[in-house]
Amino acid sequence: MSWNFGWGILMAGFLSGAILGLGFHRADFLGGYDSFRRRLLRLGHIACCALGLLNVVVALAPVTATTRWLFVIGGLTMPVVCWLTAWRKPFRHLFFVPVMSLVAAVALVLLAGNVTKNSRGNRQAGVTVEVQRGF
Repeated sequence: MSWNFGWGILMAGFLSGAILGLGFHRADFLGGYDSFRRRLLRLGHIACCALGLLNVVVALAPVTATTRWLFVIGGLTMPVVCWLTAWRKPFRHLFFVPVMSLVAAVALVLLAGNVTKNSRGNRQAGVTVEVQRGF
C-alpha cells in the first residue's frame, strides 16, 4: 500500500510541479511570487514529493499497519488541504487533519523504537531487513 501510494503521490508532485512551471516565468503568475495562493500551490506540490518519498521509505520499514495508514492519510490530505486553501482561505482550518496524522505516525515510529526480535526470540537493537532475490 505505502509503496504504490508513495510512488503515485510522487508522480502527482512532479505533474503538479510541471503545471505550475508553465507560468513561473511571469512575474504576476498567480498574484506574484509572494502571493498566498502561489505559495500554497507550491507547498502542495512539494508536499506531494516529500511525503511520497516518505511513504516509499515507510513501505520498506518495519512499522505497523496503523503507522502506514497514518502516513498515507497525511500524504494524501496535506497537498489537498494546501491546494484547497490556495483556492479558498477558510480551508486552512483543515490543516489539523494532515498535521495530526503525520505527528501521530512519527510518534508511533518513535515509541516503537528500533528494537526487533532476532531468530532466537531475543530482543536486539537495530532493524532486520530480509532481502528477496529472485530473477
